[in-house]
Amino acid sequence: MKNRIKRDLMDLMMVPGLSGHEDRVRRFLRGRLEAMGVASRSDRLGNLVAHFPGVGPRVMLFAHMDQLGFIVRRIEADGLIRLARLGGVPERALAAQQVLICVGEGRDIPGIIANKSHHATTLSEKYQVTPFAELYVDTGLSCAAEVEAAGIRIGAPVVYAPQAVELGNDRICGTCVDDRAGCAVLIEMARLLKDRTSGPPVDLAFTVLEEFNLRGAQPLAQVLQPDIAIQLDLMLATDTPDMGARGDMVLGGGPGMSLYSFHGRGTLNGVIPHPAMVDLFERAAKTAGIPLQRSAQVGVLTDLSYVQLTGEGVAAIDMGFPMRYSHSARELCDLDDLVSLTRLLDVALGGIGPEFSLDRDDYT
Repeated sequence: MKNRIKRDLMDLMMVPGLSGHEDRVRRFLRGRLEAMGVASRSDRLGNLVAHFPGVGPRVMLFAHMDQLGFIVRRIEADGLIRLARLGGVPERALAAQQVLICVGEGRDIPGIIANKSHHATTLSEKYQVTPFAELYVDTGLSCAAEVEAAGIRIGAPVVYAPQAVELGNDRICGTCVDDRAGCAVLIEMARLLKDRTSGPPVDLAFTVLEEFNLRGAQPLAQVLQPDIAIQLDLMLATDTPDMGARGDMVLGGGPGMSLYSFHGRGTLNGVIPHPAMVDLFERAAKTAGIPLQRSAQVGVLTDLSYVQLTGEGVAAIDMGFPMRYSHSARELCDLDDLVSLTRLLDVALGGIGPEFSLDRDDYT
């Protein structure tokens, strides 16, 4: 299992898929599902879903396939390119980063976000973050005509240059671990669901537009009308010196369960999980002997916050894996956490039968 998840994650991180431009990722995922004999379908937005029949409450198990990045907003006469941010891109992590301008598979254009020459920076500039509006991308092309001839237009999607690297102790570093790691877990779950002989009906979905407006999964949920929704995404690892005060989530310490999330800025939304789901995963972890870490964070938000409001309301929970360095060009996770998360999901789904109660009074 670990080797399969590693292969899927490493391959997925090399496929560019900016939010709103996920088509290559969707086709890759559809190919992986087809290779194992699992049929899937897409909706107009590009969400990809595979249905596994069963008996009991209907479950929507999903992770987003898109990644954050940039949009070309202006091409200067000298060929330098100005960008607009798409998603929560940190300005302080951008200077000197390599990017990929996506104009078509096999035709994508590499570039670099310029960093002012050190020899020319003033004393005050050495300790400042360059405002995003002042940054530009250099592709090596020398004028606007050359840039346009290469296929680059205003509106073209731009992502961090794809990279996937194996580090020590089964840790993986690369672009868009958020949330290609969740997608890799879902691929493995599809393998398990395909061969099961009992359990609830499950709609396994890879969703779009999470990094843009968090609502790509919402139209799909409106069609599927799940009773239960389980979303897979990162959990903020707090085991580095800069994160210690934020919580108690350790890389390699096992999967995580969110007990509280709230964005706190702009989009005032979040998820407080349904008590039936908390009880389910705590019992599943105990049964399987899997350590289950707990998370409560402000500043974190997933598309589950909108899915949970579908229909009469959905019994919802965010599950995930510890991850370091979120939304930077190089994120980091632990393969063992992904394996444990997969096993935990398998056990938990097996605990949802026809009589599974979603009545809050049975748990509180």
